Amino acid sequence: MANDFVTTKNNYGSKKRNETASNTLVYVFLTLGAFIMIIPLWWMFISSLKTKGQFLVTQLSLAMPKNPQWTNYTQRVWQMEPHLQRGVVNSAIIAASTIVIGTFVSSLAAFSYAKLRFPGKDKLFLAELATLMIPFSIIMIPQFIIYAKIGWLDTWLPLIIPGMLGNVGMIFFLKQYMSGIPTSMIESARIDGAGFLRIFWSIMLPNAKPAIAAQAILWFMGAWNDYFAPSIYLNDPNKLTVQVMISKLNAMYAIQTDYPLLLAASVLALLPVLIVFMIFQKQIIASVAMTGLK
Repeated sequence: MANDFVTTKNNYGSKKRNETASNTLVYVFLTLGAFIMIIPLWWMFISSLKTKGQFLVTQLSLAMPKNPQWTNYTQRVWQMEPHLQRGVVNSAIIAASTIVIGTFVSSLAAFSYAKLRFPGKDKLFLAELATLMIPFSIIMIPQFIIYAKIGWLDTWLPLIIPGMLGNVGMIFFLKQYMSGIPTSMIESARIDGAGFLRIFWSIMLPNAKPAIAAQAILWFMGAWNDYFAPSIYLNDPNKLTVQVMISKLNAMYAIQTDYPLLLAASVLALLPVLIVFMIFQKQIIASVAMTGLK
């Protein structure tokens, strides 16, 4: 008995040491990965605080400059042509209008696929999922021709209207999440006389709020960073999004080798997305984990 106890104790201690060593290795690996990913952001920030001369001399330096040029952020970046603030406002309007309505439509579609019964539901859902496998480069030209014929070019409509009709990726994610919500709640509400819209608004939306919030945040980040579609459909400088505007500024100011000013504009364009992610990262991770468990 004593020998068995000693053996069990030794095995437990060995297992504990192996687990500790494995966890330490994982933490070291993740810390190293985080450090590697932060380096480009840090370089972009400190480079934006340099003068043109300092940047050309110390391009690869990761040290903070001796005399940080905060005027790059407070004055100079807002005086560039075209005006960066106009692009920020345009991107915010496009992203907000698309996400608010598109999130509601996507949630409603996900509820229909998850809890309602109607003919051809599975086939229609699979057909929508199949569209995720179609590269944008294939449908880009047909879409451009259609938008040109209906007079949508050089307007925000191609960037807003399709998004308002829903997001297939979001529909799939929310459908999986809502499938885990007990159907008995819906049946009880139906017995009490509640309609499907009332069930959706009073039961499904409150229970799926974490997943909806996470997907809306991810959608906002994608819409804010979108460059390809706005660069195709927009030409008016007053309607450009912030990403396209930075590209235009790069073409103008790179000739003057004013890279610190361009990097300052890039930092400001990145800041909203970074802040949103840092604030809501717990909700994003929690919603994905809960969906996987369900």
